[in-house]
Amino acid sequence: MLSLCRDPYPSRAISEHLLARRHEPVVWSEASARPEWLSAEDEAKFAEQGFLVLPNVLTADEVAELTIAMTQLRDEVTANDSPLVLREQESDDILSFLDLPSASPLFDRLVRHPKLLEFARYILASEVYLHQSRLNYRAANAQEEFYWHSDFETWHTEDGMPAMRALSCSVLLTDNLAEHAPKLLIPGSHKTYVGCVDPATCPVTDDEAAHESHTMGQPSPEILSLLTHQAGEVTSATGYAGSVVFFDCNIQHCSADVTSEHPRANAFLVYNSVENMLGTPANGLEPRPEYLAHREQTDPLQDAD
Repeated sequence: MLSLCRDPYPSRAISEHLLARRHEPVVWSEASARPEWLSAEDEAKFAEQGFLVLPNVLTADEVAELTIAMTQLRDEVTANDSPLVLREQESDDILSFLDLPSASPLFDRLVRHPKLLEFARYILASEVYLHQSRLNYRAANAQEEFYWHSDFETWHTEDGMPAMRALSCSVLLTDNLAEHAPKLLIPGSHKTYVGCVDPATCPVTDDEAAHESHTMGQPSPEILSLLTHQAGEVTSATGYAGSVVFFDCNIQHCSADVTSEHPRANAFLVYNSVENMLGTPANGLEPRPEYLAHREQTDPLQDAD
């Protein structure tokens, strides 16, 4: 368990990058509790690689309904200055819409999709609540780019998330194939925590960070090279619309650094264990807004009808 005397996952307020052993399991539940639709092979793949792509989680009708809602939302917020809308700095194109349950009843139902919740509850061995959510767009030929990072490094440092007991998922609302410049991941990197120096000393490459009043911790090139060598490869999270990419909160990932003539979109959802509530942010930071890290809306999620 985590030490009460010393933070096992320091970051930002350190003089050099560091590697630390992960203290928590990847899969918290016993195998006897595994959902019938989740094979032992897929669970083992998730535990070893840190991510899993499940096809056909949403039906074609569900994808069609969400696509209509996504298009309507994008049209509604085109000229909106709300802090929930994140844009590319260069083009002003919409990157993301934060806090999906507030967007429409359809996205509220998606957050509470029974299969998503069943997987999250199994992996985390508890009831879950929504830590963060967003609708991500990548327009054709977009320049949007974000550097390698672990989400947990940000959530632990800036939100006070105590342990690696959170699960992310990307619900693919369009095809995310090789030609769509999908997310890249380093398999197995979730087993090692990377503490980062103050991002102010690193080049800023993340458009979203600039809009969200936070800066991601960026691993050094040497650490990335080591993690990639251990993994043997960098892989992409590809799938057809309706698939879901589940990934561990600590896996290193980034956007592909190439443009694509094909747009893509996904709903990014983060489930946190109700036994892993946010504490005080590290290094004297102030808590981020509720739409970036829920501290008040933490009731266990109930399955949608």
